[in-house]
Amino acid sequence: MKKLLLLSVLTIILLASCSKDNDIENPVIIPTTYLFERNGTSTVSYSGQTTRIEMGQEFISALKNNTKTEVELDGMFAHQENGNDFSDSDLNASSKSLRSKTAASFDFFSSNSSDAALIKADFDSWISGQVNEVFPNWDNNASAGNPGNIQFGGGSIRYVNGKGLEYNQAINKGLIGALMVDQMLNNYLSTSILDEGTNRADNDSGVLASGKNYTTMEHKWDEAFGYLYGKDNAIDPELGADSFLNKYLARVDNDADFTGIAEDIYNAFKKGRAAIVAKNYTVRDEQANIIKEKVSMIIGIRAVYYLQQGKVNLPVDKASGFHDLSEGFGFVYSLMFTRKPNSSEPYFTKSEVDSYISTLTAGNGFWDITSDTLDSMSSSIASKFDFTVDEAAN
Repeated sequence: MKKLLLLSVLTIILLASCSKDNDIENPVIIPTTYLFERNGTSTVSYSGQTTRIEMGQEFISALKNNTKTEVELDGMFAHQENGNDFSDSDLNASSKSLRSKTAASFDFFSSNSSDAALIKADFDSWISGQVNEVFPNWDNNASAGNPGNIQFGGGSIRYVNGKGLEYNQAINKGLIGALMVDQMLNNYLSTSILDEGTNRADNDSGVLASGKNYTTMEHKWDEAFGYLYGKDNAIDPELGADSFLNKYLARVDNDADFTGIAEDIYNAFKKGRAAIVAKNYTVRDEQANIIKEKVSMIIGIRAVYYLQQGKVNLPVDKASGFHDLSEGFGFVYSLMFTRKPNSSEPYFTKSEVDSYISTLTAGNGFWDITSDTLDSMSSSIASKFDFTVDEAAN
């Protein structure tokens, strides 16, 4: 009887352990790479994300060309199908655009069109500022309240507005949050999108999207993956493959305090995609939460990093200091698109971010900002995450 009782207890423990992730009925088999096939053909597709990253690359380069007009830059941002906006004919033929997916996630903006419009208007105003404030003063020396160029000791020339802000950096880093992070965390990894309509029933039954080799749920997960790895090697990511989220994942992972974050994110994408194949939605959602936490950390870490670099450089090299703070400005702006795991909320609300931006641009902006202000903002940002200012600053 004792042996039978012990066997019964062990069986119950084993069943409880195995059923934690619904693994008895839906075991998740995790591949070594992000490689998924059906009938010998890949089921992974994120070409739309690659297209937008490529559009973004050409757009941010054009922002540093002082012969460009506002109409030309607006065309690159809000591209219309068959518009002659890019050097690549395939991009011109595309119906996709950067602006249409900026602040456009289902979870954050489908019922918040007012904030979506304000955010798009910010990008429009930064484009306008680059053309109408910075370009006309390209050859003038910048000073407090006056746009122009600034350089120190033969270093890189920076082109800034009257507050010391490089609009091109605000746009570049702002798009990391407003486009890449928002679409990844608050749209494609949202259960509202993954399970939309008949997606779960179709995935359970193996019903493929019309004319495709993937289920709609598989494709939505891949589209999230594409905003990070769209220009990288999905099988063996090298990182640094674009000027957006992929680049800054590499920067963070190269910091000894955060080494391993790239592997954590890649593994979560793999396991979550494998869970979809296995129809194990508990594991899928667990991995989505890991990605939300880790990708949000990238934004927080780089915001603090650039604020601290700006603090160090401002007293000795204003050109470098302004460049650091311009990058920091973009990452601070991107904080409102982060996502707390197991939550419907960002780490920072729009009003909190607006307050930070107001602080950075008060008076003469970067010309006047103090070390105490930058330290206070850095501490406030780091306190929402699991890292310290010192860890992010090096």
